[in-house]
Amino acid sequence: MIIEVSVLIIALALAAVAVYLVLLLKKLSIIADEAQQTLKVLTSDVNVTLYQTNELLAKTNVLVEDVNKKVSTLDPLFVAVADLSESVSDLNASARDLTVKAKNAGKNTIKAGGVLSALNLFSSILGKKGE
Repeated sequence: MIIEVSVLIIALALAAVAVYLVLLLKKLSIIADEAQQTLKVLTSDVNVTLYQTNELLAKTNVLVEDVNKKVSTLDPLFVAVADLSESVSDLNASARDLTVKAKNAGKNTIKAGGVLSALNLFSSILGKKGE
C-alpha cells in the first residue's frame, strides 16, 4: 500500500511537472512569435531608414557640390575685395604723407611770409630814413 501511494504521488508530481512544462512551452512559443514579429517590423523599419538615409546623402552631396561651385565663383570677388582693401590702405597712407608734407610746407610758407613781411617793413623803414 505504501508503494501504491508512493507511485501515485510520483505520478501526480510527474503530471504536475508535465502541465507546468506545457504551460511554460506555450508561453515561450508566444514570446518567440512576438519576437519574430518584432524582428520583421525592425527589419522593415531599418530598410526604410536606410533607403531614406541614402536619399538624404545623395541630396546632401548635390547640395555640397552646388555650394562648392558657388563658393568657387565667389573666390575672385574676395580676392578683388582684398586687393581693393590694400589699395585703399595705400591711398590712406599716401594721403597721410601728403597731409604731413602740406603742413610742413604751410609752416615753411608762413615762416617765409613772415621773413618777407619783416624785410618789407625793414625796407620801408630804411626807405623813410633815406628821404
